[in-house]
Amino acid sequence: MEKRNIRQRVVDTIRVLSAEAVQKANSGHPGMPLGFAPAGFLLFDRFMRYNPRNPRWPARDRFVLSAGHASMLLYSLLHLYHFPLPLEEIKRFRQLKSRTPGHPEYDPDTGVEATTGTLGQGFGMGVGMALALRYLSALFDTEDITLFGDSRVFVIASDGDLMEGISYEAGSFAGHQKLDNLLVLWDDNRITIEGSTSLAWSEDVLSRFEAFGWYVDCVSDVNDMDTLSGAIEKALAVKDRPRFIAVRSTIGYGTSLANNPKVHGSPIGEDELRKLKEKLGFPVDREFYIPDEVLEYTRRKVEEGRKLEEEWNSKLEEYAKRYPDKYELLQRVLSRKVDPSVWEKLPVFPAEKPVATRSAMGKVLESVWEDIPFLIGGSADLGPSNKTYVPQVGDFSPQNRGGRNIHYGVREHAMAAISNGMALTHLRPFAATFLVFSDYMRPALRLSALMRQPVIYIFTHDSIGLGEDGPTHQPVEHLPSLRAMPHLVVIRPADANEAARAFRFAMEYLDGPVALILTRQNIPVIDGLPVENLPKGAYLVKESPDEKFVLYASGSELHIALETARLLEERGYPASVVNVPSWELFDMQPEDYRRRILERKGKKVYIEASRPMGWEKFVGSDGIEIGVEDFGLSAPYRDLYEYFGLTPGRIVERLLGD
Repeated sequence: MEKRNIRQRVVDTIRVLSAEAVQKANSGHPGMPLGFAPAGFLLFDRFMRYNPRNPRWPARDRFVLSAGHASMLLYSLLHLYHFPLPLEEIKRFRQLKSRTPGHPEYDPDTGVEATTGTLGQGFGMGVGMALALRYLSALFDTEDITLFGDSRVFVIASDGDLMEGISYEAGSFAGHQKLDNLLVLWDDNRITIEGSTSLAWSEDVLSRFEAFGWYVDCVSDVNDMDTLSGAIEKALAVKDRPRFIAVRSTIGYGTSLANNPKVHGSPIGEDELRKLKEKLGFPVDREFYIPDEVLEYTRRKVEEGRKLEEEWNSKLEEYAKRYPDKYELLQRVLSRKVDPSVWEKLPVFPAEKPVATRSAMGKVLESVWEDIPFLIGGSADLGPSNKTYVPQVGDFSPQNRGGRNIHYGVREHAMAAISNGMALTHLRPFAATFLVFSDYMRPALRLSALMRQPVIYIFTHDSIGLGEDGPTHQPVEHLPSLRAMPHLVVIRPADANEAARAFRFAMEYLDGPVALILTRQNIPVIDGLPVENLPKGAYLVKESPDEKFVLYASGSELHIALETARLLEERGYPASVVNVPSWELFDMQPEDYRRRILERKGKKVYIEASRPMGWEKFVGSDGIEIGVEDFGLSAPYRDLYEYFGLTPGRIVERLLGD
């Protein structure tokens, strides 16, 4: 079959396969796969470098479908190009436990690079992937051997992706950083769920991206594959800028529902599907029919991909001989495992001087940074306050791709999404800001947890203890809301040494994100605190055999609980104290251990400078909860602790009723 005709046959197969899967599920979004199939085809067929038989090949190009509602476009491409996604999974689209859910979910074994669906997230993650590949290139590529410098990131974005604010943040960041290994194709179909995009959107998108510092171009018809292919080729030749191409398409192309908002998120119907098959020359009486010539044509990518990886592996073998130290470092980076000897460098803080846990974390980063080359990150313009800036390792920039301090500017949401992209590309990123601003990051943070990516979130200024900035900056509800998120480990260390232990845990934990919750104010370093018990999530720090009270506390309230116990004992009421740095880690412990912590005879009390939500798991329905029930106030932090009843004296008064 003539090349032009076979290309069209593959595109039409994508269209029919996508529409049929949506119809069988009686659920899904057929409009964009019908309209934008030629663009997806060209990326997979001509431009992307990958090995379908090894989707995890480290040097592959990455593809992110930021418009995750068009998931059948991606699944059709993966199946047709012989990734490990069988036709049976296409038939099970949107069914329980299928590998073809309604929006793509991270599945590197089938070629799904990221969980997308929440609009704009894939765009941000694509920026993070591009950044990570540039960093890996700077770290490992040599004058004679290129391992990562040729790897690129391709993103397909929709109108909705570009309306979301995160695309402004991430697009501006990518332009500033001149990430020239990133190409975004915008499906400019001008239709959203409510109707024409003109109902709510009239900006000049190309001018926006040009102002960001991107190379921009436009193609008037996605079905003109020669013109689109030429535009992509021209864009990829551009250096020193990310690339953005607006591609005009017709949502629901090939059906009577074309340009109808209804085709965005509803099956086209059996009659319309039959007409589509007839129009495109597919047998109407066969379900999920894929022409033999299509599979034969796309099968060549298996051999091409095998050769690409073989060539890279040959370079890697030569690399190991010429640069054995770099090769050994590369293996460490790809495994993301820390040499245990690094932890011998962690600072030990004496009990004589109070230290804010944010300051302790800064000392920790300074002590280990150079020994963990896959650790990279930054702050949303709060480095001096978060204490996360390490001058000696340099700043990531267009002039220094090997720098490891990332200046995100005031872009919390993009920071979190970019961190997800870096985590999906072999690195261990951290993202830092004030705890109250975690609200700006929540959609991306949630995806960290959903994908179980080991991003480290450093949240400082963790309570009313930040003082005079007042309630706009004082997090009250944030601890319980973060604890409500599945697969996110939240750790609130009680002093500087426990903060160091928390960082070690976070670096060794690869099963999901970790949020480190740190103080602004100085707090005592607790003499003899057994921080090696931190991975248990909760542990006794003071035990009284005849306890009348059991005081549970976390973070900056542990030293308050210990002083409260001392005052209670002076009055004849022995008290035990339990440190609770992490509810999630505690829930992972064996049942008998949890019983020893929870089933105690004393009256149970929970002390924490946050809203008392969920504390009944520790104190029971008849326990006493001492927290902050309202937003904070602007005042010196000691005055606030007194006002909200979080001082030892006030707690004793409440417990003893005097």
